[in-house]
Amino acid sequence: MDGIGLGAVDTLLARREREGRPIRVGLVGVGAVGRAIARQLAGPVPGLRLSALAGRTLEGVSRAATGAGLGAFTRIRTQGECDAVVARGGVAVTEAAELVCGCTALDVIVEASADVEFGARVACDAIARAKAVVLVNAELDATVGSALKARADVAGAVITGTDGDEPGVAMNLVRLVRSLGLRAVGAGNLKGFLDRRRTPETQAPFAAANAVSPWLATAAADGTKLAVEATILANATGFGVGRRGMYGPRCAHVRDAAGAFPMEQLLGGGLVDYVLGAEPHVGAFVLVYEPDPAKQQWLRYLKLGDGPMYVLHTPYHLPHLQVVNTIARAALLEDATITPLGAPVCEVVTIAKRDLSAGELLDGIGGFLAYGTIENARQASQDALLPIGVSKGCRLTRDVSADEPVTRADVELPPGRLVDRLRAEQGAAASELAGADAGATR
Repeated sequence: MDGIGLGAVDTLLARREREGRPIRVGLVGVGAVGRAIARQLAGPVPGLRLSALAGRTLEGVSRAATGAGLGAFTRIRTQGECDAVVARGGVAVTEAAELVCGCTALDVIVEASADVEFGARVACDAIARAKAVVLVNAELDATVGSALKARADVAGAVITGTDGDEPGVAMNLVRLVRSLGLRAVGAGNLKGFLDRRRTPETQAPFAAANAVSPWLATAAADGTKLAVEATILANATGFGVGRRGMYGPRCAHVRDAAGAFPMEQLLGGGLVDYVLGAEPHVGAFVLVYEPDPAKQQWLRYLKLGDGPMYVLHTPYHLPHLQVVNTIARAALLEDATITPLGAPVCEVVTIAKRDLSAGELLDGIGGFLAYGTIENARQASQDALLPIGVSKGCRLTRDVSADEPVTRADVELPPGRLVDRLRAEQGAAASELAGADAGATR
């Protein structure tokens, strides 16, 4: 975990195993990522048990439980049944996520549905019951993470992104750097490929070969996932973007990132960004600024370069494996791997993938009609840009040209969505904070 409590976590998990008090985990969402997590948690992991699974259909969640190698499991229909099965050390499966969230015997809820509206309901339900929540659902985090964090704070609950996804990998590095008394001024991803025009149709062969959804594969290829991950990292570090969409310089190696971004922006508040095509082609990096010549001498001796800008990187990310560390940190240490500082610093906004016509229904993240890109939250609010995370199901009220942003005035929102109420909470909190900041400067 790049120096963030790994020794404490494995020691504490081993102790819980010896004492017969494992952390009991409920998993909601059994798509490709959820199934991979279920398989890993059913390993079993010392000191931790996967005790409940929920999916959209009983058939699907039962297949996931069988595929994870859980052996015997019980299909439950009531809260009492769920509580009893988990309390006696069994595994409960259901299509009713609310039964998992409400289970008194569970310690942590892992939300892995990849659907923003459904995930919002799961997260809010779990938070209301003061349970720790692990958001594998990065799209939800990037859209309403600040509102969920505010609710979790009130409830006395932990809400966190995962260690193994790129934002968590980068945040672990940032936290390590800061704990060493060094100054982190930038952080981001290594990206190998980017094509804004990719669709579920073009990505279908890749998706089939890798047993993932074409929509997930599209979000990775068209840059939406990159923007989502950068936004989560921005909201946790306080770093912004230097321009809409980030710079994304092409580099031969990640260490070249040391000279790839505007120094005045790095030192003026920090940047989230990415490097394109850089070896080792996977993982995350952090930029560290050290102007002290004496310290530079030691960093040069330790093969980090001449400075004053240095690159630290982690050359892997293992989300379905490292989620174990996230669960343990949340349950045992009340420590969030990565979580918003407060009001959003950045947003993922909706950009037309092709010329769009009034009356069309937007199909959301990883779809045919739009992609997401990152923008500073203040600018996104000023321009009234539509977040990609709320775009699904919105009906266009005017034509929008390819590569133009979609604004909130351009669409009709579906009625009755929780995600829109959370966005309103998030906006009100941001406005209140902005007002307080303005008053402090008078």
